Amino acid sequence: MADRRLQVFHTVAKQLSFTKAAELLFMTQPAVTFQVKQLEEHFNTRLFERSHGKISLTPAGELALDYAERILNLTAEMEARISELTGQVSGPLLIGASTTIAEYMLPRLLGEFKRLHPETQARLTVANSETIENKVADHTLDMGLIESPSHHPNLVTQVCCEDELVMICAPFCDIARLASVSPKEVASQPYISRESGSGTRECIDDFFRVNGVSLDEINLVMELGSREAIKGAVASGLGVAVVSSTTVDKEVRLGELTAVPLNPPLRRQLSLVYPQEKFRSKLLQSFLDFLQKSPLVKEYSAGAR
Repeated sequence: MADRRLQVFHTVAKQLSFTKAAELLFMTQPAVTFQVKQLEEHFNTRLFERSHGKISLTPAGELALDYAERILNLTAEMEARISELTGQVSGPLLIGASTTIAEYMLPRLLGEFKRLHPETQARLTVANSETIENKVADHTLDMGLIESPSHHPNLVTQVCCEDELVMICAPFCDIARLASVSPKEVASQPYISRESGSGTRECIDDFFRVNGVSLDEINLVMELGSREAIKGAVASGLGVAVVSSTTVDKEVRLGELTAVPLNPPLRRQLSLVYPQEKFRSKLLQSFLDFLQKSPLVKEYSAGAR
């Protein structure tokens, strides 16, 4: 309902890229450029500085972005409140999730929510926890499910369920025969870690520190940004890693990896994050209520114990 030119400008301003904005809006880049140009002509001023293939906001653009965010948020609130008068839960739900949650937990949950509310359309963005937090904070996403507590003061954090982490290694490694491993034993092995910004990485680093292992003591041989890459490297005997037990069930059953419990155990809380605002759409509130009551979430937590 808001002016299309304003919507396009807002997306370009947040991404600082006409190409990325075109992808997000499912438009061609010339169409995006045309909409922004029309808005600049309407205000008779430039909203972007264009130099050496990069763009930045002009002072007028900064002011326009501030008003655009307020206008678009009010428009979304108005549409949501009016649609709620019908009592129907409908519309798009923009969810972000870290990889583990997106691949192993959310598909069944979204399927069940869709069955209960067929007029909804869930749109899932998969990224590491830090990226998801930032997207929820700037209202690119309605909510996120992450693997670490939120660091944003403007986001509400709500514990969703628990997840247990274990050390994995190749079955032919000597350490595979142990009944459990201490943090110091893990740190002494060639260690393969997730990238900085990953909720899993943050959780494991904290685990080492709490148990008297400084990060300098860890025999770090690789940092990989993909859980599948880590599993492949570990299966090849290149080192050990600490991962969610849920993500290696298949490989353990097939004998490709061995999972060894940590001593003391490492369990993390998976969290929901959403903006700390007075208004919350009926759709978002319905999904939050659904997660709190869902037996699938309880089942996931039970598997971590």
